[in-house]
Amino acid sequence: MAALGARVPPGRLSRVAAALWGCRARRGLGQDAGGGKTAKPAFGDEAVQNLLSKMTGIDLQKVFRPVKQELKPPRYKLMTEAQLEEATRKAIEEAKERLIMPPVLNEREPINDVLAEDKFLEGTETTKYVFTDLSYSVPHRERFIVVREPNGVLRKATWEERDRMIQIFFPKEGRRVIPPVLFKDENLKTVFQQDRHEDVLNLCIAQFEPDSSDYIRVHHRTYDDIEKQAKYDLLRSTRHFGGLVWYLVNRKQTDGLLIDMINRDLLDDAASLITLYHMLHPECQSAVAAKEGNLQGIDLIKVFVRTESQKEGYVQLALQAYEEAMATSTAS
Repeated sequence: MAALGARVPPGRLSRVAAALWGCRARRGLGQDAGGGKTAKPAFGDEAVQNLLSKMTGIDLQKVFRPVKQELKPPRYKLMTEAQLEEATRKAIEEAKERLIMPPVLNEREPINDVLAEDKFLEGTETTKYVFTDLSYSVPHRERFIVVREPNGVLRKATWEERDRMIQIFFPKEGRRVIPPVLFKDENLKTVFQQDRHEDVLNLCIAQFEPDSSDYIRVHHRTYDDIEKQAKYDLLRSTRHFGGLVWYLVNRKQTDGLLIDMINRDLLDDAASLITLYHMLHPECQSAVAAKEGNLQGIDLIKVFVRTESQKEGYVQLALQAYEEAMATSTAS
């Protein structure tokens, strides 16, 4: 497609955009727009974010691990105890900023709006023309972009065309006009074999809008491989761990992660995982039992395993090993 960005009078075009485009509501996965039913918690809800942040954890060594860059001599500082505590506090605050989770949104609705069919223009051109509002004051989501087809049809640009034109005229650092071939499914498998799941997600966030089909596809492929290989720790203490947990809980695929948490003595995280599960699936048996019995800790986990787990035997073995290790530790 030959892309031509034509500058149009901003005032007139903005008025047309306001009439024909409008703003689109963006809702997180798990929200219910239907009337009468209680909406399920959304990814951005405070209670959900608190649970996900707690499970993510803050490993300062991982958050601030070295990145590939020009080698420089190390710097050493002599500190008092008070200065060390203050430096640690600042490091934790900065780590929390780095661990802010990317949004989880529903996929955007496709754009198929035809504005005009001018048959008298059919055949006058052999390529498409793209007209873009270049006003700096207009948010990209509201920016008016239309395409004139060779057959005379004038239509709104598709999301892919919009993303491409916006990147051409308003370049975003780390984003390419044409997405890298890395994001093709056949290439993702190779990258996953190198345990570079976090790198893939970081590049994905830079390249795609969070409600685009490619953004969602790449995230889901990454989460599926993490689940299949049980490599949950690759994303633990990164900004992507909350999205992984949210994905697995929504699909009731939590057994592998639960076993991993128990094996790593992360019983509080396991309880948080089940609490989130109950928030998203309040009708399940364990949610009802937990509410009636006010269950917490290992009792909550046992009820969940007995009523909801699809790998009950494996989880029971992990719990048994944990309890034996705790008993041995207590005895010694």
